Amino acid sequence: MRLHITGNAGSGKTTLAKKLGQALDIPVASLDSVVWKEGWLAASKVERAAGEHQLVIQDSWVIEGVSKTVRDNAEFIIFLDTPRYICFLRCFKRNLPYLFKSRPELPSNCPEIRIIPSLTKLIWLFPSITRPSILKSMKQKKGIVLSKATKLDDIVNKINSELGAGGK
Repeated sequence: MRLHITGNAGSGKTTLAKKLGQALDIPVASLDSVVWKEGWLAASKVERAAGEHQLVIQDSWVIEGVSKTVRDNAEFIIFLDTPRYICFLRCFKRNLPYLFKSRPELPSNCPEIRIIPSLTKLIWLFPSITRPSILKSMKQKKGIVLSKATKLDDIVNKINSELGAGGK
């Protein structure tokens, strides 16, 4: 089973990916590990493509983040279409303890304080720039758009009904 969880920063991708990975007994990966290098340096296009390829060639996965490559290789997409104000609040809450140090899932020397302006811009522009391409790719894929909190069991049941029970 290959699941992609995508959405705006602060939409809940990481949290849902961990819960789904555990519920379905599938390995979980974050695109942050592919996109970012130490000191908030962005991976080159070649490095990112190679990293994404290494993730998607696995037989079974839950990958969270924003990537056309991952969407194209997923069997099922979950798009967390979360309102911006919630994304801002969640990012604030998530990032506050890490203002001057790296979050555990990020490379070293990636304190949140260094990306606040770009993160704010990313969250604000997501609905007009990124959201349309995600929705377009979902027309060719099985998946769901979640715009409100949904029980984990309901999500697992939807995935299993779309892909067939035990779709590992």
